Amino acid sequence: MLRFTVRRLAQLVLVVVVLSMLLFGWLRLLPGGPVSALLGDRATPEARAQLEAQLGMDQPLIVQYWKFLERAISGDFGTSTGVQRGTPALEVFLTRFPATLELSILALLLAVAVGVPLGYLAARRRGTWLDNLTITSSLVGVAVPVFFSAFLLKYVFAIELGVLPVSGRQDTGIDATRVTGFYILDGILTREFDAAWNALVHLVLPAIALATIPFAVIFRITRAAVLDVVDEDYVRTARAKGLSAMVVRTRHVLHNAMLPVVTTIGLQTGALLAGAVLTERVFNISGIGQAVAIGFQRKDFPVLQVVILAAAMVYVLVNLLVDLTYALIDPRLRTR
Repeated sequence: MLRFTVRRLAQLVLVVVVLSMLLFGWLRLLPGGPVSALLGDRATPEARAQLEAQLGMDQPLIVQYWKFLERAISGDFGTSTGVQRGTPALEVFLTRFPATLELSILALLLAVAVGVPLGYLAARRRGTWLDNLTITSSLVGVAVPVFFSAFLLKYVFAIELGVLPVSGRQDTGIDATRVTGFYILDGILTREFDAAWNALVHLVLPAIALATIPFAVIFRITRAAVLDVVDEDYVRTARAKGLSAMVVRTRHVLHNAMLPVVTTIGLQTGALLAGAVLTERVFNISGIGQAVAIGFQRKDFPVLQVVILAAAMVYVLVNLLVDLTYALIDPRLRTR
């Protein structure tokens, strides 16, 4: 298991280096580039040349990339020019990341908690009204865009019924103590349970909207995986041996059906980060999704590069956890 983990960590480092190279090249191919973002499109050639020299953009690309890598390792990604003008880009990310992570974790928990049991039940009741209803619901979840689900939920439950908050992470009148930036966790750590509950209530609608597509995908993969496993010889043998239905379902059916489900859950992390851009805009949540949207509008390249690189690293780390979970579920994978 240790050798397996070390191999995956080495691959992770290589992937991060390649991602940094792609990000570096992509930012320099964008229309206008960092110089136009700082000076504007009407800047004189002399001013542009002077700023390019100050930024080191008149040097060979390999030298520019090496300096970019050195600064990135030390946490220096430049200063924000649009999202929070004058603030270090890394600080902008660290301030906003807890909001996105809190939202994404809750959305993923909802998708898994509903998708896996429903997928299993639909496979057990194949061809019944429950199976048909859940399949139709999953198709709707995939087909409906996240922003439309967000607006619909907001209109029905926040505006028409008034049972949930319209936007934001917490009511403005709450004077809560900030410790980690995760509002729910902060309320629990400081024993301000009213603040924690208020933050959780604010997350309900955006988390449901964000969870619609991951739920649909996880449900369908779980259903298909259980259908593949339930008629296998070892399942029939377990039943013939007189094992209880609970043991057969958990140890033989679900355990062997979880590999593709774990893969799907890991891949959906990227979908959550992408969907957070739209969800945070609709519900006015100050997370990295909102920062990306504003950064593109205002050509804030320092914030864009730190957010995109960090999001890519999170995605890579999640896939590392998926690989390690594979090895725990199926020990045969450790020797491959």
